[in-house]
Amino acid sequence: MISLRTALLAAALAPLTLVSVAQKPLASPAATAETTLAGKTVSIKYNSPAMRGRKIMGDLVPYGQVWRTGANPATTLVTATDLKIGTLDVPAGTYTIYSLPAAPGTPWQLIINKQNGQWGTEYHQEQDLGRTPMQASHLAAPQESMSIGFEKTKRNSTELHVKWENTDEWVKVEAAK
Repeated sequence: MISLRTALLAAALAPLTLVSVAQKPLASPAATAETTLAGKTVSIKYNSPAMRGRKIMGDLVPYGQVWRTGANPATTLVTATDLKIGTLDVPAGTYTIYSLPAAPGTPWQLIINKQNGQWGTEYHQEQDLGRTPMQASHLAAPQESMSIGFEKTKRNSTELHVKWENTDEWVKVEAAK
C-alpha cells in the first residue's frame, strides 16, 4: 500500500518531470575552447549559433559592425598567463572577445575588451584593451555552427580560429616572453 507521504511526493514531482521532458535543446549551446601555453591554461567560453538556413556573413553578421563573436552572453577569454594576441599584449586575466567582421579581402579585427560578465550585445569601446587584425581562410564546405578553437598548438604558441559558414578567421597567440 502506498503511504500518503509517497503519494504527495509523487504528485509534487510529476510537473517537474513534464517540464524537463518538454525542454528543447538550446539554439546556441554553450561551448569552451581550451589550450595550454607555457604550462598555463587559456580558455574561451562562448555560445555557438547555427546557420539554420540563414545567410551569415554580411547579413546576420554585418560587415563593419562590432559582433559579439558568438551568441547570448559575451564571449569570455580567461588566461592564466600574459599573452601576445596578434599585435596586442594581453596581461593574464579575464576579458571579453568581440570582432569587427569585414568583407572578403579586408582583414577582420579581433577586439579584446576589459569589461566582462555582461550580455554579448553590451559593447563599450572605451573598455577595449585593443584590436588586432586577423588572417582569413576560406572553408571548402559550409560550417553549420560557429566554433572557436585553438589549432597548431605548440608549447608557447597557437592559432585562435573563429569559423562559421565558409569563413575561417584566425590570429596567432603566443605566451608572452
